[in-house]
Amino acid sequence: MIKTGMGSLVPRFLRQQTAAAQSTVVSVKNYATEATFETKPFKLHNLKEGPPTTGKVSRDEAIKYYRQMQTIRRLETSAGNLYKEKLVRGFCHLYSGQEACAVGMKGAMRSQDNIISAYRVHGWTYLMGVSPKGVLSELTGKQGGCARGKGGSMHMYAPNFYGGNGIVGAQVPLGAGVALACKYKGNGGVCLALYGDGAANQGQIFEAYNMAHLWKLPCIFVCENNGYGMGTSAERGSCNVNYYQRGDVLPGIWVDGMDVVAVRLATEFAINHVLNIGPVVMEVYTYRYSGHSMSDPGTSYRTREEVQEVRQTRDPISSFKEKILSAGLATADELKAMDNEIKKEVDEATKQAKADTEIGLPELTTDIYSNNLADADIRGCTPGSWLKHATLKRAVNL
Repeated sequence: MIKTGMGSLVPRFLRQQTAAAQSTVVSVKNYATEATFETKPFKLHNLKEGPPTTGKVSRDEAIKYYRQMQTIRRLETSAGNLYKEKLVRGFCHLYSGQEACAVGMKGAMRSQDNIISAYRVHGWTYLMGVSPKGVLSELTGKQGGCARGKGGSMHMYAPNFYGGNGIVGAQVPLGAGVALACKYKGNGGVCLALYGDGAANQGQIFEAYNMAHLWKLPCIFVCENNGYGMGTSAERGSCNVNYYQRGDVLPGIWVDGMDVVAVRLATEFAINHVLNIGPVVMEVYTYRYSGHSMSDPGTSYRTREEVQEVRQTRDPISSFKEKILSAGLATADELKAMDNEIKKEVDEATKQAKADTEIGLPELTTDIYSNNLADADIRGCTPGSWLKHATLKRAVNL
């Protein structure tokens, strides 16, 4: 048995499940206002010191992280259902199981920091300021979406979020470019360039490493290692699965991507490093519950038992829930009420997305260019057809 800062007893099995958690401050409402959590040790490459293995989390932060992760999980459940109903067309890649990666990184980011990723970005879009309705309307190709329904699942954008990218690994050199822009502007910002273990062998990634190191760009190269590429395990697809070491001379950090606090601590360390020394590679070791995309059942190259074991022993939401409960940062009733609130919000957003309408034909050619210098017509889909270019001034990162 262990004691929290409120003096209440917590069963032994919770202590075993949650690593170390001890609240340090007690509020007048009998809530712990702050807790200190221990993380798994970080693995380091070309670094003498790494992030701290303990981190303080306030009650407000804990509630925020839990809400964000639970909202992403609900969003992805809704997205999967909409795909099965054939209301989401094309590709659809879910983030379920990886919520702590995005929420932890976002918890460390400052207002001037940026992120660019691959195509598993519904959760990131929400974290960067787009409402659940804006995400789901974009998925269903409706005008209420963050890109007016013209981007879909893989191409969502928001301020300081340079979107998902459908070409494997292409976002990494683009992220280095965003970091270069930060350096030119002198705004103290950094760019997190995210890619998966399946993209980690792309040549353009190593070119980006090289240029970023030579120019000392404030870029954090983040490999979200969920264990599998499109249908191949990391071990079968890579000769070196220690992705945090693959920047060669670039320093690297391995972090438990199922622990939101660990990811935040590692990202805070990485931000400080890239601003003062140079670029860094960060591997967040995580897991995806769904297949590579909705067209992949995800069971031909791994067992259902493996997925279930991760759900039961490493799930980022339930494990964090146990931590904050045992630390006295929240009550079970409070979190249950929040779960119901989130479900209601996402269900309503789903209903609104279904009822939303598509843009009209004239809007298909708006904002192709931020500044259409040629002032020419845009070629249509059929020979001899032309459409006028116009702008709604909706480009978000100009």
